Amino acid sequence: MADRTDPAPATETEGEDGRPAGPALPPRITWRKLTFLPAFLTAGLLATWLWFSHTELDSIARNSIADGNIWLRLRQHVELTAISTGYVLVIAIPLGILLTRRRLRAAAPLVMAAANAGQAVPAIGLLALLVIWLGTGTKAALFGIVVYAVLPVLSNTVAGLRAIDPTLIEAARGVGMSMWGVLTRVELPLAVPLILAGVRNALVLNVGTATLAYFGGGGGLGDLIATGIANHRMPILVLGSILTVALALFVDWLASLAELLLRPRGLEEAPS
Repeated sequence: MADRTDPAPATETEGEDGRPAGPALPPRITWRKLTFLPAFLTAGLLATWLWFSHTELDSIARNSIADGNIWLRLRQHVELTAISTGYVLVIAIPLGILLTRRRLRAAAPLVMAAANAGQAVPAIGLLALLVIWLGTGTKAALFGIVVYAVLPVLSNTVAGLRAIDPTLIEAARGVGMSMWGVLTRVELPLAVPLILAGVRNALVLNVGTATLAYFGGGGGLGDLIATGIANHRMPILVLGSILTVALALFVDWLASLAELLLRPRGLEEAPS
């Protein structure tokens, strides 16, 4: 029987003539995965731009996109998504770790119920309450987005850590690892796939929820959508909606690449 050897990770591929043909992709990422969605989004956005540039706009529609308002709202939307996701990670992952420790395990049902309640409340109603409490502006919008997106990351962190075989933890402690060592070298690496899936869900959720930030004075692409609805200007409504969908798909694509790259090598799925 032939010996099996693990191939060394190649950094370059060779062409038919034996010369290097350029850097190779990581084994988990295919060229189709890397290029299909960006090409699709580029084609869709180009078609939208061609349609929009040839659409007759009245003075109200032109004023809604004047002075670079489209790029301003897009930048605000990206900032709201990035900042809120950062807060979600800082809150949900450490809290999920604490809820799986022996001393705080009894508090897990109460905390999870609170996180479920935060997502069960209608987003627009939650934002209205936060505006009354915090006033209009980015602070209320960020607070609402974070409350709405904590649940996926928190629940996946708890589920990922609880799914670990207790015998692995006992074996790690048996070889002399400290509690911190067991957490960072055994538990978290094994829970990474589920945690990353929760982060991916939270990112896409934040892109959608950020459209409601406009109603609290937080800006974002919701400004274009609300303007199109309020003034019955269909081109502005369609433009804001398409940009939001494109941003959500692009963020999900980036998160899927990060999920593949950050997954521990020992946890890769076997090839079919």
